[in-house]
Amino acid sequence: MIKTLARSIREYKRLTILTPLLVTVEVIMECALPFVIANLVNEMQAGCGMDVIVRYGIELLIMAVISLVFGVAAGNTCATASTGFAKNLRKDMFYRIQDYSFENIDKFSVSSLVTRMTTDVVNVQMSFMMIIRIAIRSPLMLIFSFTMGFAMGGRLAMIFLVTIPLLAIGLVLVIRAATPIFRRVFRKYDALNDSVQENVQAMRVVKSYVREDYEKKKFAAAAEDVCKDFTKAERIMALNSPMMQFCVYAGVVFVMTFGSYAVITSKGVGINVGQMSSILTYSFQILMSLMMLSMVFTMISMSQESAERIVEVMSEKSSLTSPANALTEVKDGSIDFDNVSFKYSKKAERDALSGVNLHIKSGEVIGIMGGTGSSKSTLVQLIPRLYDVTEGSVKVGGHDVREYDLEALRNQVAVVLQKNVLFSGTIKDNLRWGNPNATDAEMEEACKLAQADEFIQQFPDKYDTWIEQGGSNVSGGQKQRLCIARALLKKPKILILDDSTSAVDTKTDAMIRKGFREFIPDTTKIIIAQRVASVQDADRIIVMDGGRISAIGTHEELMKTSDIYREVYTSQNKAGDQDAQ
Repeated sequence: MIKTLARSIREYKRLTILTPLLVTVEVIMECALPFVIANLVNEMQAGCGMDVIVRYGIELLIMAVISLVFGVAAGNTCATASTGFAKNLRKDMFYRIQDYSFENIDKFSVSSLVTRMTTDVVNVQMSFMMIIRIAIRSPLMLIFSFTMGFAMGGRLAMIFLVTIPLLAIGLVLVIRAATPIFRRVFRKYDALNDSVQENVQAMRVVKSYVREDYEKKKFAAAAEDVCKDFTKAERIMALNSPMMQFCVYAGVVFVMTFGSYAVITSKGVGINVGQMSSILTYSFQILMSLMMLSMVFTMISMSQESAERIVEVMSEKSSLTSPANALTEVKDGSIDFDNVSFKYSKKAERDALSGVNLHIKSGEVIGIMGGTGSSKSTLVQLIPRLYDVTEGSVKVGGHDVREYDLEALRNQVAVVLQKNVLFSGTIKDNLRWGNPNATDAEMEEACKLAQADEFIQQFPDKYDTWIEQGGSNVSGGQKQRLCIARALLKKPKILILDDSTSAVDTKTDAMIRKGFREFIPDTTKIIIAQRVASVQDADRIIVMDGGRISAIGTHEELMKTSDIYREVYTSQNKAGDQDAQ
C-alpha cells in the first residue's frame, strides 16, 4: 500500500525528504533552550554580572530565531509536498479510472469513486503531512527531551520510563477499537453520496412526484447513521488526550514534589534550581510530544481505510486491454457475430445474450427492434468492445475486436446513446469531441446532416453558444442532434444510433436517415429504435427477444414472418390512426 501511494510523490520527493531534516534542526534548538536557560539560572543564583546575562540572552535569541526559521521552512515544505502529493494522487486515480472498462466501473460505484477521490484523498493528505513533519518532530522531541531530562535530573526522569509505555499500550488499545468503526464509516459514506447523486440526477422526478420530504427523511437517516458511527469512533479516540494528560501531569507533579524536596534537602548540591526548571520544561515538551503523537496516530487510523480504498482504485487493472502487436487499422465496417453469448458478470445466473449469429456487410443500414430488456443495447456495446464476449467472437473488418488497439477500434465506431451527454462549453467545444481538429465548415456540414444547423443558427451566438453542464439549456431533441453531429465528425466506419432519435419528430428523423444514405453511404449504420418508422427503410431489420435474435429481414419480410414485429407495427399504426382521427 505504501509503495503504491509513494509513486504519487514524484516531483515532491526532494521537499518530502527536506522537511524532516528541517524539523530535526528545529527540535535540536528547542531542546537545547532549556539547557541554556538552566545554566543561566544557576549563573544568576551565583550572582553573575550583566555581561553574563546579556551573553546568555544573545545565545537564547539566536537559538530561538534558528528554531523559528527552520520551523517556518519545514511548514512551507511540508505544505507544498502534501498538497502536491494529493494533487498527483487525484490525477493518478483519475487517469486510472479513465482506463477502466464498464466492468471495472460496475465493480465500484460512481459515488464510491467520487468519495475516494475527494474525502479519502484529503484524509491521506493530512496523514502524509503529519508523517513527514509531526511524526518526525514528536519522536525526536520525545527522545531529546527525555535524554536531556535524564542528564539534568538523573533518577527524577525515571518516572517517564513508567508513563511512556503505559501511554503506548493505551494508544494501541484505542486504535484497535476505533479502526473497524472508521472502516464501516467510509462504506456508509459511499452509500450517502450515492443517495445524493441519485437525488440530484432525478430531481425532476422527485419534484414531479412531490417526494422532497421522503428524500429528505431518507438522506437524514443515512446522515444520522454516519454521524453515530463517527461519534462512536471519535469518543474512543478522544480517550487519548485525557489519558496522556493524566499520566504526564502526574509525572510533572512527581518531579515538582520530589525535585523540590531534593533541592531543599541537598541545598542545591544534589540538584539545583536550574536543573529543576529545565526538568519541568522537558516534562512539558514530553507532554506536547505525546499529544502530537496521539494526533498523528489518530489521523493515521482514520486514513488507513482511506488509503486502502485509494490503493484499490490504483491497483485495479482494466478488464479490457489492447493486445501486444495490436491492429491499428480497421479495414471496413463489416461486422460478424459468431455464436456470441455474453453475461455482465461471472456471477450472473443467465446470459444477457445467447447464441447470437449475425453478419453485417460494410455500408449496410441495419435496424434493431425489440422489447425492453431484449438486450438491444448490449448487442451493440460489444462492437466497440465496451465489454468482451463471454463466448464466441465479434469481428469488425474481418478481425476479432480483441485483436485491435482499443483506441483505434473505438475511433472507427461512433456510438450515439439515447441518454446523450453534453459537456459544459460551447457548441463547438462539444462537437470537437468527435474531431479535435474539425474546421468550422466540417462542423457545419455535420450539423446540417444531423438536422442541427437550423436551430443552432437561431441562437444569438450560433456555434459559440454556451452549453451548460449536461446540456440542461437545450431540449432533448436538440441534444440528440448535437450528439449525432459529434459522432459524424469522427467519420467512422460504423455508426450506432441507440434509440438516439427518440426525442425528435418523425419528419426530422426521416431527414436524418436520408442524409446518412446520401452523405455517408460507405459507413455501416446500426439504428436501434422503438418506432418502426425509424427502421422501416433499413436494408435489414433485426428483431431481438430475450437476448436472442428472433427474426431478421426487410420490413416486408418481417410483416409476414415475425409476430413480434407485426404486432409492434400494427399497434403503432393504430395509435397513429387514432391520433389522426
